[in-house]
Amino acid sequence: MAEVVRESARPVAEQSTAELVQRATEQVSRLVRDELALARMELAEKGRHAGIGIGLFSGGGVLALFGVAVLVTAAVLGLAVVIPAWAAALVVAGALFLLAGVLALVGRRQVRRAVPPMPSVTADSLRADVRTVASAVRDRGQG
Repeated sequence: MAEVVRESARPVAEQSTAELVQRATEQVSRLVRDELALARMELAEKGRHAGIGIGLFSGGGVLALFGVAVLVTAAVLGLAVVIPAWAAALVVAGALFLLAGVLALVGRRQVRRAVPPMPSVTADSLRADVRTVASAVRDRGQG
């Protein structure tokens, strides 16, 4: 992205200020369009992977929910051998609510630590472009 394309056959030193400003404007405009296209492609790729991952994760979650329901039923039936069925159901429900609270607190802490997704390749490319333009301006001012 930081590559500068020479559009004029005349050396830069022989071009007028207006020509140089026009070329710089065109190159900056092209650079911004290219960087936006890169960011769009990078975010689309990340979005595809996230969508597939979320779908698979959701399918696994549904199956795990069925498994947990069977285990809860087994726990209630197992406790019903020792205490009345209604009491066994209350004990298992209380344990589930306690576990749900702990998981919610841990999940909240993890969400707070999350950072917003950022197109890192585009950010690196933009930094390189800024360095290249700054270097060219510095070199032009010295020469």
